Amino acid sequence: MNTLRSPQNAEEFAQYYQLRWQILRKPWQQVLGSEQDEHEPHSIHRMIIDETGHVLAVGRLEQSAEQQGQIRYMAVCETAQGQGLGQQIIAELERIASKLGITEIVLNAREKALGFYQQLDYQQHEISHVLFGEVTHYRMTKTLKPHHQHKHAKALALQSVWHETIPMSKAMGLKISYYDAQQLITYCDPKFNKNLHNTMFAGSIYTLATLTGWGWVYLALGEYQQGLQGDIVLAEANIRYHTPIKGLVYGQVVESDVSGKFDNLARGKNARLKLTAHIYCGETIAATFTGSYVVLPKKGTQDSE
Repeated sequence: MNTLRSPQNAEEFAQYYQLRWQILRKPWQQVLGSEQDEHEPHSIHRMIIDETGHVLAVGRLEQSAEQQGQIRYMAVCETAQGQGLGQQIIAELERIASKLGITEIVLNAREKALGFYQQLDYQQHEISHVLFGEVTHYRMTKTLKPHHQHKHAKALALQSVWHETIPMSKAMGLKISYYDAQQLITYCDPKFNKNLHNTMFAGSIYTLATLTGWGWVYLALGEYQQGLQGDIVLAEANIRYHTPIKGLVYGQVVESDVSGKFDNLARGKNARLKLTAHIYCGETIAATFTGSYVVLPKKGTQDSE
């Protein structure tokens, strides 16, 4: 049985790049290593492997603009072509892109692959470049349908609260791309939040992490009990910066990284939740934020006991 996932260790990445080179570079006498570029650490990688661990297909997603992604380095092993593996890679990368707030995919398709992408609803445009002096590529685009959870009413309301009450969040372009009560994903404008080193400003990383955590509490409060309200404040916080952020960035909180309940709030008392928010660069955790949020009962809320 085949498995679609990201490479998980150095050996798997070596096989992943090897297939890229064999299909996309070796036939044109390009050296091993020419199949990689500076965006590798900041991108989303997917591969399909068989039951023996042999890599059959690969593809990569990177961010090319605030809400635009680019799919590159699509390759399928010669012995596995015609089995729909390329379509599976594309569908998975599109799914991830939509979940991260990307609304348009661009790619540069080789002439012989135009029909494949057109069947997947990509629109052909002008010639983008000619690789190695002989391989003509065409620019193609596809508009992604927003992920169904992106229109979650509570998530959109939270986004409005941020922009109306915290000017920095609006300037950062902070938005919610996904929420389903088990996971919250946020993102911001990568260009606005860069520092003089062309990496993401530490203050922006901290703000993204803090508000992602705050946002989780806000949304979870809405899920807990209809009509239950409170003022959310950050009581304690700590952040560890693991690696510079140069590419695709997003914040995430998952339910398994949250502890605490709102029971006290229902009785007119303070409630405390502790959580961990991760800031990702591509598929790498670039920062880890741990925070303790206190929810204060709204004035007039009385203890029922």
